[in-house]
Amino acid sequence: MFLEKQLGNGCTWINLDLDKLKKLEDLSEIYGLDKETIEYALDRNERAHMDYHRENWTVTFIYNVLNLKKDKAYYEAFPMTFIVEHRRLITISNTKNAYVIEQMTRYLDSHDTLSIYKFLFASLEIISNAYYPVIEQMDKSKDEVNGLLRQRTTKKNLFALSDLETGMVYLTAVAKQNRMLLEHIQGHALYRSFNEVERAV
Repeated sequence: MFLEKQLGNGCTWINLDLDKLKKLEDLSEIYGLDKETIEYALDRNERAHMDYHRENWTVTFIYNVLNLKKDKAYYEAFPMTFIVEHRRLITISNTKNAYVIEQMTRYLDSHDTLSIYKFLFASLEIISNAYYPVIEQMDKSKDEVNGLLRQRTTKKNLFALSDLETGMVYLTAVAKQNRMLLEHIQGHALYRSFNEVERAV
């Protein structure tokens, strides 16, 4: 149901797998997550953004994660929830973004003492890096289909080109949302409290 790993300075990373939770109430009862945060985690259409709760120093980040398996004619992205509290980072995952948790675990295992925000930003970078090879491959495929269309126009190739263009527009849009979130974090008062290592990611 959950993964728990130690970071540095007594901090903890907990990952909750929504697909393995028996009751959603556990998110609130066991882990103390509020209703609004749970709704974010469950909303398939939630946009990338950040919520800062000054009264309890809790920050919630929603970030778009690429689904590496194509369920449709093009790739999709799904929001993933990151919650930073005083001494713990909670991630809420599912089967579609489980690969990110595996990569985060490998990153943590290969680095010594990490602060919560150092680990968080490294994780967001891992997520962002997954987009580049997919978009590059789609761009290459688009050039190939365009080449075929110049030789002979077929319905199959026209549909293929349409799917590629739709997919590229979609991925570019969700990647832009992620970038805007990162820019928002850098302009936030919270960012000024980070040390040089945390800002360097």
